[in-house]
Amino acid sequence: MTRAAEDLFVAQSAVSSAVAHLEKELGVQLFIRRHAKGLILTAAGKELLLRSRQTLTALAESLESIAGETQAFWGPLQVVCFSPLAPFYLPSILAGLKRDHPGLEVHVTEAVAGEVGEYLESGRAEVALTYDLALGDHIDRDVLAEIKPYAALPASHRLAGETGIRLADLVDEPMILVDLPFSRDYFIGVFSERGLTPNVQYRSSSYETVRAMVAQDHGYSLLHQLPATDSTYAGGRVVAVPITDEVRPLRVVVASLQSIRMSRRAIAFAERCRAVVAGDC
Repeated sequence: MTRAAEDLFVAQSAVSSAVAHLEKELGVQLFIRRHAKGLILTAAGKELLLRSRQTLTALAESLESIAGETQAFWGPLQVVCFSPLAPFYLPSILAGLKRDHPGLEVHVTEAVAGEVGEYLESGRAEVALTYDLALGDHIDRDVLAEIKPYAALPASHRLAGETGIRLADLVDEPMILVDLPFSRDYFIGVFSERGLTPNVQYRSSSYETVRAMVAQDHGYSLLHQLPATDSTYAGGRVVAVPITDEVRPLRVVVASLQSIRMSRRAIAFAERCRAVVAGDC
């Protein structure tokens, strides 16, 4: 309730009064009120939220249609992006949208796996750019790419000059784990599916911290996205070596709720994502 009041620039009491009035008019309870824990939507509240989103989406599309099909899109678009993907794709995605649709206001929130789906389900975001991790069955996925992990090694590593290595070649060495929800499970699973247990010595939720630790010879890591440079923030070098094992790739997807038709703004975002991920930008 407090957050809603802040977003609307009104007093919290005004929001509480409006909600109470709406519940009285509809004759149903929309929220379960829990002291010190905020509000939780009831089944009726969830249904009203869903129908309200659909109505607002239809209204926005009608306004865009009236403005003319050839006119650039306008208005806000709420996007959530899986944080490790953001620096690789978002700058080019936003640059293209700004060029082609200058009236489009893209608001981006970065989140980790698990949170991405919550942003979509709560309506805080209409569309997401993410890995296909921890997304529910009620979320649509448009697959943009499938990416296999590679071994990130210090430049001085004995295998840094190889054209490919097996996980068994690394399993006994210190590993620096990307410690993000669901991501960590994926990387550990890559080994356990082969009866291997990695020797995890360090953990970090920061992609660049992991790379910097690797460059300083603290161990190796498994990563997916490959930077345009092998240098780290601290000036060290990281060598990327392909893994020859048949490892399950991660899918880069544009995600949205099945129950809500994507707006033209969201479709424009998805199309730009596809072009950037494919390198056609």
